[in-house]
Amino acid sequence: MAARRYDPERRQRIIDAAIRVVGRSGIAGLSHRTVAAEADVPLGSTTYHFASLDELLIAALRQTNEGFAAVLRERGALSGPIGELAGRLAAALGTWIDGGGADAGGGRRASAELECELYLAAVRRPALRPVAVEWSKEFEEPLSARTDPATARAVVALMDGICVQTLLREVPFDEDGAREMLGRLLGA
Repeated sequence: MAARRYDPERRQRIIDAAIRVVGRSGIAGLSHRTVAAEADVPLGSTTYHFASLDELLIAALRQTNEGFAAVLRERGALSGPIGELAGRLAAALGTWIDGGGADAGGGRRASAELECELYLAAVRRPALRPVAVEWSKEFEEPLSARTDPATARAVVALMDGICVQTLLREVPFDEDGAREMLGRLLGA
């Protein structure tokens, strides 16, 4: 019997490969086989680490969610004076959708598209719903501390809608328009 090769990064490489496959071919193109080929690992490795495609999609969604959370942190979007909250949120959303910096998905816009696809997949894939809801709640909590829970939920919904509409229309992000809409909602 051959000794097992020690590969502590394999699970992460499989997640990264799944993100690239979905980014390139959509969720319909995702299979254990396509991910194994993309990650350059044996097929059995994907099923060892992720018994189902839903488990793999959950890991991918968590990782892509972290990308936007990182932008929020980097931009200080949830801190500072309340009167500047709409502007900071609009700037962070713009950075996420159109901003600089390459990542595993081939750029910020590609990452935003991927996150939206995974997020919307939760509508039809119940296993993904808790992760999508978890992300919304993690974003709503600090917003609720700045405003109120209902407004926080509305801000998250508005930002989701702005993101989806910008990506669907294939237009540059309109930071001024987003700031105005968020300002109206936040009463700024």
